[in-house]
Amino acid sequence: MCKHILNVQASIRAPCCKQWFDCAECHGEVSDHPLRKTTEMVFGCKKCKKVFRKDMDHFEEEDEYCPHCDNKYIVEAKTPQMAIAVEGHDERMGERFEKDMRLKEDTLKTVFDMDADISHRMG
Repeated sequence: MCKHILNVQASIRAPCCKQWFDCAECHGEVSDHPLRKTTEMVFGCKKCKKVFRKDMDHFEEEDEYCPHCDNKYIVEAKTPQMAIAVEGHDERMGERFEKDMRLKEDTLKTVFDMDADISHRMG
């Protein structure tokens, strides 16, 4: 799982060390060598788990999809963003949408009389 790109759709096999990575930054963190540049890339689809090759010199729009399952693996990357939030009431939400977080006593519902003595009927 990649911590740099949250919506990774395919893994990349590094041409230099033949190991699989989700992004170039992941390769840089664990390797002691730079990522070697190449025009032929080997991808592993995260949806169907199948491997395929793409020649990046002749890359076209239909090449943005996995040839096995039509998963679009070329998507705009979503990266983690720092944010500061204040926990509290959201003014955009109406009062009727707020969930009651208090515990509710669950009373036992039965058709039998719980106070009746039936020990003479049990063996």
